[in-house]
Amino acid sequence: MSESTTAAPPRLRRGLKVLGALLITLSAITPASSVFIIAPGVIGQAGTGAIWSFLAAGVVGVFMAFVYAELASAYPLTGGEYAIVGRTLGRLPGFLVMGLIMVTQVIIIAVIALGVGIYLSAVFPALNGPVVAAVTVVAAAVFGVLDIRVNAWVTGIFLAIEIMALVIVSALGLLNVERPLFAEPVAGSPPAAVTIGVIGAATAVAIFAYNGYGSAVMLGEETTDASRGIARAILWALVITVIAEIVPVTAVLLGAPALDGLFGAGNMMEYFITSRAGSGWNTAISLAIAVAIINAVLAILLLTARLFFSSARDSVWPGRVNRGLGAIHPRFHTPWVATLAVGVLSAAVCFVDLDVLLVVTGSSLIVVYAALCLAVLAGRRNGTTAHARYRMRWFPVPPVLALAALGYVTYQTARDPVIGRPSLLVTLGILVVSAVCYLLRRKHWVLRDPADDQAD
Repeated sequence: MSESTTAAPPRLRRGLKVLGALLITLSAITPASSVFIIAPGVIGQAGTGAIWSFLAAGVVGVFMAFVYAELASAYPLTGGEYAIVGRTLGRLPGFLVMGLIMVTQVIIIAVIALGVGIYLSAVFPALNGPVVAAVTVVAAAVFGVLDIRVNAWVTGIFLAIEIMALVIVSALGLLNVERPLFAEPVAGSPPAAVTIGVIGAATAVAIFAYNGYGSAVMLGEETTDASRGIARAILWALVITVIAEIVPVTAVLLGAPALDGLFGAGNMMEYFITSRAGSGWNTAISLAIAVAIINAVLAILLLTARLFFSSARDSVWPGRVNRGLGAIHPRFHTPWVATLAVGVLSAAVCFVDLDVLLVVTGSSLIVVYAALCLAVLAGRRNGTTAHARYRMRWFPVPPVLALAALGYVTYQTARDPVIGRPSLLVTLGILVVSAVCYLLRRKHWVLRDPADDQAD
């Protein structure tokens, strides 16, 4: 029997409701981490114009959410983006996307986990960041083996703590407004007017702050009525994320005691919270952000494990590796070997220099988004998505405008000689390596669908 044939593909259990898929997806996006980690970078670049950057990024997010929702409705598969691209654009593009996502997802878990030590240092200043991150990842992997419904509720509880922290930050700003919302955008210390071009460049960063809503598709094989439910989860995840991020960002810009102090602060959020509520509240909110980061590690690890599981089901690896990564826990019905494997890999990556990790992951999203936009256009043309139960409005405007926005983001990324340009080159290198792997495994690699009779 060849590697590409099996008696029956391993199956996950459909026990997750749409709400559970939404909770895990929102936890993977982690709006609080975006506000505390990514938003200060946008504010540092665009100043008060960051409000417009986040609004523009939200528009791009709407376009991409439409794209994701239609494709996920047609193919609500654990393989996510690569499974969709492989079925609409062809096997080689699908394999390239798979290679890129598998590398970057493992690294992203480590990058996020490294933030745990930063925010726990508000209480425990002597912590070793990489060690704390690695322990966090391993603990999340062990917990991730449990039933997906248990993980959904746990991530939901942690998500509530995260949202509460954002509500507090929003209240501190909106109850202490210092300046009008639509004043001329200024940035820097001392503040000076910023141009539309600068605001547009900051939009490229703001787009990444919203990313993750489409990852709900990886839960498609465990969600009931997935062809409809996953599309709803994606759209709701975007709406909630945009609100959860843009409101506190706006509140900080409106309610900061002094823009000069905010823009010149080493830690903008710490400056804002401490000046408005004191160091005690800053410590409490820092702990809440640490919880949010831990929650994000768990959620992203769950999703990445399912990606690895899908790759094994599709015979990407040699036979024994496929059997291992494709193993389903007899009690919890989860891909337990893949979950632990991802945990070990990401824990090891925690000890790599953070700047190197950022370079490796910086441009992957551009390629994945572009591939999905082309996939939805091709799917309508060649009929591979004709069976989708969700069809986007205003087609083909969303994917075309999203591609235009991605072209602009690529241009801005290429102008950055420190991280952006090297990141594009690394992304290209990963795609080349993936193409070589495709040539070696194309005879064994099969895009399999899950069995139609999965137990509820």
